[in-house]
Amino acid sequence: MPAIAIIGAQWGDEGKGKATDLLGSRVDYVVKFNGGNNAGHTVVIGDEKYALHLLPSGILSANCTPVIGNGVVIDVDVLFEELDALEARGVEVGKLKVSASAHVIASYNRSVDKVAERFLGSRRIGTTGRGIGPTYADKMNRIGIRVQDLFDEKILRAKVEGALELKSQILTKIYNRRAPDVDAVVEELLAHAERLRPMVCDTGLLLNQALDRDETVLLEGGQATLLDVDHGTYPFVTSSSATSGGACTGSGIPPRRLDRVIGIVKAYTTRVGEGPFPTELFDDFGAHLSKVGAEFGVTTGRARRCGWFDAVIARYAARVNGVTDFVLTKLDVLTGLEQVPVCVAYEVDGVRHDEMPVSQTDFHHAKPVYEYFPGWWEDISEARTFEDLPKNAQDYVLAVEKMSGARISVVGVGPSRAATIVRHDLL
Repeated sequence: MPAIAIIGAQWGDEGKGKATDLLGSRVDYVVKFNGGNNAGHTVVIGDEKYALHLLPSGILSANCTPVIGNGVVIDVDVLFEELDALEARGVEVGKLKVSASAHVIASYNRSVDKVAERFLGSRRIGTTGRGIGPTYADKMNRIGIRVQDLFDEKILRAKVEGALELKSQILTKIYNRRAPDVDAVVEELLAHAERLRPMVCDTGLLLNQALDRDETVLLEGGQATLLDVDHGTYPFVTSSSATSGGACTGSGIPPRRLDRVIGIVKAYTTRVGEGPFPTELFDDFGAHLSKVGAEFGVTTGRARRCGWFDAVIARYAARVNGVTDFVLTKLDVLTGLEQVPVCVAYEVDGVRHDEMPVSQTDFHHAKPVYEYFPGWWEDISEARTFEDLPKNAQDYVLAVEKMSGARISVVGVGPSRAATIVRHDLL
């Protein structure tokens, strides 16, 4: 069987956790390939609600092996906090596999993240302060700490000393903060080493062997396309590759084995943090979407900025990722609106743009060009086939599908696993 990637097609929080969970019971491996504990997935199973931050959503599927890939940065304390919390609720977590090549978030990277963001003031990026960006920077600067280093104290100490030669200067002389102590950092990193050891392996080999056995591998992206460090709204992005290309580099699976790319989009648009957002609403409609959609970050608790569906972004995500199928989530949130606007293009200084503007400056000044669709008042949360939806809701889905560049194969009509309409099978 080929590998399948699930990618956020907006600015994150689209409902990837639900989509991954829906497929997780039908696949053999679910792999988190990028990011860290700076984003979260909410999965609702029956009456139980789970908020996952670092772990792959597949950990909730009994027959699935969850994997943390080499492209992830790991806060080991958070990893075990999540595992312990799930075990306390009766979830079996013993099958988790962790890449030996994944990088580890050290305490000094959390410190640098927080003070740097405060130092930027009005130019801040809007990070979560969890050390994600500085850890990826260390990775690219070749001074990072990897999971495998935790099993050789001599190597670990040498790497920490090397990293702190620079970090201590930055923290003390630029930010007026106390320099980290090498012994304390090493001790903190070693604290969970023995518990972590049985989980660690060459996950790239593991996954390719699984594909050779005709098993199915699902690659689960953290964050989303517009937050990708290369293809997102830079610099208001995350520090990793959140697109389908990142699924390959962050897992060790070659591109030729990636057969299907599933893009997740909300029926409207949200984002957390700073940066341009053409369809953002500052009126009662924005407040309505926020309240009905419960738009607060799973990891940060921050209120999400809300706006109408942006077809320009959806087309861009379809192109960048090679999306074969879209999953449209939270259609139920639009119930009760007299009309539903959709952004079909942008206007920048009197010029219409049907695709993403080339420059960040143009995108920052982009004004949405809307088409308006009649709303519906019927409760759609119990709909289980496309025909169960009221005609206006059907028309909205079909219109968005035509604008977005790939078929809409699944429609979410509520937060639970069961509140789903499947138009085309994703496997």
